[in-house]
Amino acid sequence: MKNILITGGAGFIGSNFINQILTNRDDWQIINLDKLTYAGNLENLKESDKKSNYTFVKGDINNFELVEYLFQKYKFDYVINFAAESHVDRSILGSAIFYQTNVMGTNVLLEVAKKYGIEKFLQVSTDEVYGSLGTTGLFTESTPISPNSPYSASKASADMMALSFYHTFGMPILVTRCSNNYGPFQFPEKLIPLMIINSLNDKKLPVYGDGLNVRDWIYVDDHNRAIELVLEKGKFGEVYNIGASSEMPNIEIIKMILKLLNKSEELIQYVKDRPGHDRRYAIDSSKISNEIGWAPLNSFENAIAMTVEWYLKNQAWWNRIITGEYRNYFNVQYGERLI
Repeated sequence: MKNILITGGAGFIGSNFINQILTNRDDWQIINLDKLTYAGNLENLKESDKKSNYTFVKGDINNFELVEYLFQKYKFDYVINFAAESHVDRSILGSAIFYQTNVMGTNVLLEVAKKYGIEKFLQVSTDEVYGSLGTTGLFTESTPISPNSPYSASKASADMMALSFYHTFGMPILVTRCSNNYGPFQFPEKLIPLMIINSLNDKKLPVYGDGLNVRDWIYVDDHNRAIELVLEKGKFGEVYNIGASSEMPNIEIIKMILKLLNKSEELIQYVKDRPGHDRRYAIDSSKISNEIGWAPLNSFENAIAMTVEWYLKNQAWWNRIITGEYRNYFNVQYGERLI
């Protein structure tokens, strides 16, 4: 049995990862450390919470004493750091929390992991650290780092910090950089769930600029399979790009969602572009494919239809987020549970 510290496991990607792992294997003991900021939702983990090899701890990765206590108690073999402030718009409105969580929090995890020793430390990152592409070309692992938002700058800093611990201290560091995720349990302020929910409510769909900003989209389950494989087979000190070769302009995705929901394109409303809005991202995933044998299993067309269907079937879930009721879930379900 491996003891795994997963940070940020109540967020979108982290909760899907935990659910996926605990469904498919019983040889991992997962400790989920999450601060439960606005995007953390324990309702995502209702089924996992029933498992004997899952424990939730409410806390901040910046809390050195708490992180050290958890390392002493559970003697972790692996760390997977999902914890991050991740919304670009929020980083434009206020950047300090992005530095505190994404950079300083990662540093705390690295320092404690170095002190107590671990087998593997995986830093979950983003293709946004590479900046913006022109109309051609792909991000490779050797593409120079060139972040353009406070969010991506903080993630780039965390990546460099993690890799420095490999080069300086010989720590077993792995870094993954993924393209845009979508799927179940994604917080409603993100593009795809926002457009689905607004469409269902016959509200306007705000589209930045001309809507032609291009992203490479990947279904969250495919991303999480890649993380598991990198953790098992990846080479220390290496970066692995994860993408599904599903480049698409935002406006095309929005029109697909409207079509799936049988809604009018008159709901589309173009708005002032985001400051510093990167024009195009696209990932070259040949390294992870060739070295580790990963490939996405889901096409965009099939997975976006599955995602729309999930939001249709789980309106109570996202309604509780919109009303803020989801914030009460921890107190109702956990009460005074002690770690």
